[in-house]
Amino acid sequence: MLLPFLTALTALSASTARPAPPAPPALSCITMNTEKLPLATRKSPLDSLSFTVGSTNVKVCYGRPSLRGRHMVGGDAVPFGKLWRTGANEPTMIHTTGPLVIAGIAVPAGSYSFYTVPGPSEWEVIVNRSITQWGEEHNYTDAVKAQEVGRGKVKSEAVKDPIEQFTIRWDSGSLVLEWETSRVKVPVVAGKP
Repeated sequence: MLLPFLTALTALSASTARPAPPAPPALSCITMNTEKLPLATRKSPLDSLSFTVGSTNVKVCYGRPSLRGRHMVGGDAVPFGKLWRTGANEPTMIHTTGPLVIAGIAVPAGSYSFYTVPGPSEWEVIVNRSITQWGEEHNYTDAVKAQEVGRGKVKSEAVKDPIEQFTIRWDSGSLVLEWETSRVKVPVVAGKP
């Protein structure tokens, strides 16, 4: 008598079982202008890093310029007090499956461009909803600026040994931006749903 009951219960639960939730969308880098500037021939290669903040998956995609004997941060190419695409080619982009707080800026799930305004002791961090513009700073038009999620400030520190190639890495709750003799730690924590 118990066996038919268990069989019926198993059949009932199988027919009313809910499907598994869909997998989160794949986070991938967005590339542009590849017909004129193929990825394989770029002097500043495309790179990315992936990490998790709580249960949120995050991917950062950016171009990695090199010094090649030039003075960059605080020089003519990346002057202090001026907007920088924070890399090369496309603007640096952040893709997130859940809400984050980046340098104090509440950022919902989605894809964003990431700009900075470098300074000798402090950098301004800008998170923007627009991800379709080429990275060159003159493409940061009023229409693009109108899509800013927010701006935050972070401290800059000097690095003793110059770093040849621009690098973004994840380290204990911070996106770390390093190039030449500058290091900037941008705090990233889980946001509220």
